Amino acid sequence: MKKTLMSTPESLPDNTIIDFRAPPPSPVASGRRSSFNNEDALSEFLENSLKVPDLILPDSVFPQQKSVQNPPKLDFRYLNSIENDSVTKFVDSVARIGCFEVVNHGVPEGLIKSVLAAGAGIFGISQEKRKLVTRSLEKPYGFEEFHGEEEKAVTEEFVWSQDESLKMDMEGIWPGGYSNFSERMQKLVLAIENVAVTALEFLEQNTSTITRENVKQDPEFGPICYLHKHNGHIINGDQSVNSVLRYDVIRMLVRGSEFPHAICLHICDGAEEFHVYSKKGWASFCPDQGTIIITTGDQLQASGKGPYKHVMGRPIFRGADQERMSMVFPYPSVILKCDKHHKEQKISICWQFIATLILTLFFHFAVRLQSHTRK
Repeated sequence: MKKTLMSTPESLPDNTIIDFRAPPPSPVASGRRSSFNNEDALSEFLENSLKVPDLILPDSVFPQQKSVQNPPKLDFRYLNSIENDSVTKFVDSVARIGCFEVVNHGVPEGLIKSVLAAGAGIFGISQEKRKLVTRSLEKPYGFEEFHGEEEKAVTEEFVWSQDESLKMDMEGIWPGGYSNFSERMQKLVLAIENVAVTALEFLEQNTSTITRENVKQDPEFGPICYLHKHNGHIINGDQSVNSVLRYDVIRMLVRGSEFPHAICLHICDGAEEFHVYSKKGWASFCPDQGTIIITTGDQLQASGKGPYKHVMGRPIFRGADQERMSMVFPYPSVILKCDKHHKEQKISICWQFIATLILTLFFHFAVRLQSHTRK
């Protein structure tokens, strides 16, 4: 077999001519000017378009925290006896802070505890089964989409409703337990709705610029409850606090317009702090035990000249090994319309008396007619 030898520069004879062909030269740009008449305007446009806008990031918002005293309290037992001066101060405080506490609301404490105890089993469902009931744009009920351990370290969330498809899906992955929880929740929703109607009606009656006519009426979405499990995240130092709040607030801002509402009712017994977030910053206070915290929503802010603003609230639970739960009930402005419609359907005492009198006279007439027929 012949071997092919490669010639090196040292092995070539002296008279050998090496022919290296260079590639053709690159085309030279022509000297024609651009067909665009005003190149200065084009350059200015491109320069302005490439500038990065100044963004307001969460890091620049969080330092605007304001520690405020406890917000005003609304006692349901004395709504009809509150003086005008006190009402004015109450409305001004709610407009400034964006929330207030309700005392003597009439919601049984035992009912709240039973719902929370039954709801704890929801968060014991495995992540694999939760994927079957994950929320989406078409189905905004169920578990929030899970993104990893960071989210689990802050809060876990489940949105309950009376949606039949949600009920069927949950009974498939949690048979027996979900039916028990849902029955208790429906009882609690009735009691919470009475508080929501009374509070919203009080705000409407004492704020002349707030009426249902100038509030955008979105379709009624029925009773909704955000069930949160707070996983005992250890908060030590400002850096940990800011990291937890930054993640939590960004998540709330993204989902802030899921269910347009006039007010939100928060049940969060045992919370060391309650944070109220708005576009201008956020404030914190220490809630009282056994109260229901109400925050004002986007429908009141969109009502025109009203003093109220759209805020979002979040309880803060501290503790290394404790797992706490809280509930949020958003209510749209249409609950007043529905409630008053039900009241109009009720028969007054006067008409009940008249109906009873007519039936009594008819009964006596029928008895006399029957006795006369026998004779």
